[in-house]
Amino acid sequence: MRSPDSRRSALLLVVGLCLTIPACRWCDRCLAPREIVVDRPIAAPELVELTQAAPIERGKPRKVLDAAGWVFGIPSKIILWDRRVENHRVSATTEGTIAGYLADNELDHVKVRINQYAPLGDWHRLRRNQTVGWPLRYTIGTLSVAAEAVFPGRLLGGDHYNPWTATIHLYSDVPAIALHEGGHAKDFARREWPGVYAVAFGLPISELYPEAIATGDALAYAERMDDESLVAEGHRILYPAYGTYVGGAAGQVAGMTIGLPLYAGAVVAGHAAGRMPSGEDGETPEDPTGETFPTAEDDDPEGDFAAEEPPAPATDGAAGETVPASFNAPPE
Repeated sequence: MRSPDSRRSALLLVVGLCLTIPACRWCDRCLAPREIVVDRPIAAPELVELTQAAPIERGKPRKVLDAAGWVFGIPSKIILWDRRVENHRVSATTEGTIAGYLADNELDHVKVRINQYAPLGDWHRLRRNQTVGWPLRYTIGTLSVAAEAVFPGRLLGGDHYNPWTATIHLYSDVPAIALHEGGHAKDFARREWPGVYAVAFGLPISELYPEAIATGDALAYAERMDDESLVAEGHRILYPAYGTYVGGAAGQVAGMTIGLPLYAGAVVAGHAAGRMPSGEDGETPEDPTGETFPTAEDDDPEGDFAAEEPPAPATDGAAGETVPASFNAPPE
């Protein structure tokens, strides 16, 4: 016989899932494609100069570390239902997508680190990011760099944009996720007070605002490129990803017991909304990936978790273990 607590949890889960129907419609309106308009990106000249030396860099392939990172990324793979999420094997296609986005939007100050651990290099970028006042830069900014050093994304994953160092960190081979992080970079590039903006909208609940902006811009860029598969991927991945933020915010307000079913409902709503017909003919653009439940064997058929051969390896003295990659890498 089920306990009262288990029955209550099951009831809350049903309620949370029932809320997906109205949530789907709200999600579709909230995340509608909207391009961020930037007349002229705001960037520190020192940071632009530092970035131009190597705009995109890759971490050196490390079989054991990348295999462990793949395992740590399993929850994210399940939540977004895509084996490429946090697989630590970013392809030239994804690299080329974010490179093209940054070039098209003249974000010359933004650095991209692909599966790379380089806290020293990020510290140098923090010091040169003069668009952020020194009080915030050397307090919260320093903490952000320290957190990335202590909890390395190279192992734990977590694609993100760090506004304090103007750096995009990628661990997933999903072009739509790369565009989303590029959207954050573009959003911050139009802010006269990026440090204040980062503090104000980097908290639970308030972070829903910049996340929606970045998602809308990523979807708008995919549509402007007239890439149906990228548009479909954006809806299929970014909608449930936004649902994780909505569910997390609900948990902050409602508490753990009610928050968990609401979180599940928000993610399911994102998946449902992302798969709703959106084309002019009433059909969702075809997504050629055909994702199924991820396995380590599927993600790395050779069984060695070896990363793609990066172009023109070189040594970065500041980062120590870097392999610069071409800014305009061609798609696969």
